[in-house]
Amino acid sequence: MQNTLSTPACFEGFGLHSGTAVRMVVRPAPADHGIWFRRSDIADRDPAVRALWSAVTPSRLCTVIENAGGVSVSTIEHIMAALAGSGIYNAVIDIDGPEVPILDGSAVPFVKGFLAAGLEDLQAPVRAIRVLKPVEVREGLAMARLEPAEMLEIDFRISFVDAAIGDQSRSMNMANGAFVRELSDSRTFCRQADVLAMQAAGLARGGSLQNAVVFDGDQVLSPGGLRHADEPVRHKMLDALGDLALAGGPLLGRYVGVRAGHALTNQLLRALFADASAHDIVECGPQTLGKLPGIGVHVGDLPLRA
Repeated sequence: MQNTLSTPACFEGFGLHSGTAVRMVVRPAPADHGIWFRRSDIADRDPAVRALWSAVTPSRLCTVIENAGGVSVSTIEHIMAALAGSGIYNAVIDIDGPEVPILDGSAVPFVKGFLAAGLEDLQAPVRAIRVLKPVEVREGLAMARLEPAEMLEIDFRISFVDAAIGDQSRSMNMANGAFVRELSDSRTFCRQADVLAMQAAGLARGGSLQNAVVFDGDQVLSPGGLRHADEPVRHKMLDALGDLALAGGPLLGRYVGVRAGHALTNQLLRALFADASAHDIVECGPQTLGKLPGIGVHVGDLPLRA
């Protein structure tokens, strides 16, 4: 069964990097439509951009997609994670600016909006991408790998010199609402030195202590502290789910990330689809459907603080 929204879900906020005020409406779409962004502020070119791995353009700070006419949408990783984690494979996202609103820096506001709008079963089969053999990409100390598995699993490890972050690792499967319960409220994070450098370069204009966890050495500067003791690695897993959702359908495989970021995960998808022997498209039967992220998600899965 393919899911979409029952009614539109609306979100308003500022872009983290651009500081631009944005209104975004996520609308239902028919089976096999996929996820498309549509820039409502663009009139002179094709405003539609498909959320797909091949549309990703280089960016160090976030995930950016762009169509052939040069129309782009940035910072899509959190809403893509929310869509995948809610089992939504078809949607049209109308947005009147260049960047998805950052909201609180996590994916939970999107998930809440989707569940409030309601989910509709489109009575169409789900086709998943099954990983058939290991595929790996590396860049310096960073590595990302996909391995065969019966369901989507994410294993992530990070290492930072800041004592408040340090070395963190976490591994979990994404079935049975695990994303919504365990990862969806984990916020983007950065170091205070990086914030100052980005602001000096005219970036992070929409950033604040309200939509990102900011670390300075052994201190957490954001009011209220951390939502989870290992919130940084949980957020990295959230990002990974959002970037993997650009495969064009649910993945059946194990993702391993070591210090990996958006660009490396996109390189991994490109390597996967460049090798016909590394993947296959399968129609999900009832047993496999039950293992997909978001299947059966309900309001009770939301974190208590949401």
